[in-house]
Amino acid sequence: MTALSSGSRARAEARPDRPSVIELRLTAFAAHRRAGFPLGPLSLFAGPSGSGKSSALRAYEALARLGGGAELDEVFPDPVACVPERARPDAQRRRGFRIGCTADGPEGPVRLDVAVQAEPELRIVGERLTAGGLILLETALRDPSRRSVQAAWHTAGSSPVTRAPLPDDRLGTPLLPLRVAGKTDGQRQVLAAAEQMVVALRSVFACDPLPRSMRTAVPLGAGRLLRGCGNLAEVLWRTRSECGRRHGLLVDAVRAGCAGPVHDLLAERQTGGTGGIAGADGTVQALLDRGDGLRTPLGRLGDGELRYLALSLVLLTGPGVLEVDAAGEVPAALQTLTVLADGFDRDLDVRQREGLVRLAARMCERGHIRLVGTVSDASWAAGVGGVTVVDLEP
Repeated sequence: MTALSSGSRARAEARPDRPSVIELRLTAFAAHRRAGFPLGPLSLFAGPSGSGKSSALRAYEALARLGGGAELDEVFPDPVACVPERARPDAQRRRGFRIGCTADGPEGPVRLDVAVQAEPELRIVGERLTAGGLILLETALRDPSRRSVQAAWHTAGSSPVTRAPLPDDRLGTPLLPLRVAGKTDGQRQVLAAAEQMVVALRSVFACDPLPRSMRTAVPLGAGRLLRGCGNLAEVLWRTRSECGRRHGLLVDAVRAGCAGPVHDLLAERQTGGTGGIAGADGTVQALLDRGDGLRTPLGRLGDGELRYLALSLVLLTGPGVLEVDAAGEVPAALQTLTVLADGFDRDLDVRQREGLVRLAARMCERGHIRLVGTVSDASWAAGVGGVTVVDLEP
């Protein structure tokens, strides 16, 4: 066994156990060119309308879905919209975009870069996975008439690389465990880096609470919160009894962000239209218990109160409650949930947004959750510790 120097030991000990994305690269994507954005546990993209905040989150979500094995046309239903506006086609009338990220973890920083052709047909034309300056996987489109790319991955055995075709409609990195034997040190390095990247990307919950969908009774179902949070009442029906401590923290958060007294937050099964609450048999309605016998349906709350409530619930729960495609083969203790919140401060007043970002900072500090959001202006968050502001001012 090779002994580590004191400096090497320190670097190894500093590596996080939970893989996470620490940089987003938009080499050529929508409004972005040659852009690289550092990401901390809590990152806020700030800038005026049209500065590319939402497209940055869209690129992150796309990488996450590709990392989970989704096909390219599912991830990019309108790929031409991702091509930089002034990008000119080449001699074969091809145009496309490039995105990538860096994931840190037990293997150290691992980089993934992807080149996508949007026109004349959608396909991945290049992918590169690197670590420590070493190319572990590289793909390239050699024959446009075939629906495959030529892949080469690091072997470090009797031959330095192994070559084989991979499909051009999905990312190669999550396919490596099915193709790489893991017999040589080089192959094991490839598998470890690929696993780190996939684990860092997959546990993502893109969230944009829609107040209008949270105001009505909903039927009971799987109890996992959806992207628009329209089934919030159903989730409360489940979580209130499952974890009293987290529910208490949620009530405290709601108390700080909603007008009037808040004694509890609950969901009630509805059997008919009573008390101004419309609901069919078997549906549940979320309410605020005011502590004096009055229960206020969420339908009476303002948009800001509802978004504040929903985002607080997201931050205080986890993959078991949220509709997340987590890596089931990896223990939860080694995964980090990343919440993507476009319009993080939308409809919130000063008190609500400051309370919400402080709650996010506390939760992200623990390491099991990260948040990447967009705001029009982040000056109000400058004094909150742990916030990384990515300024997209032109």
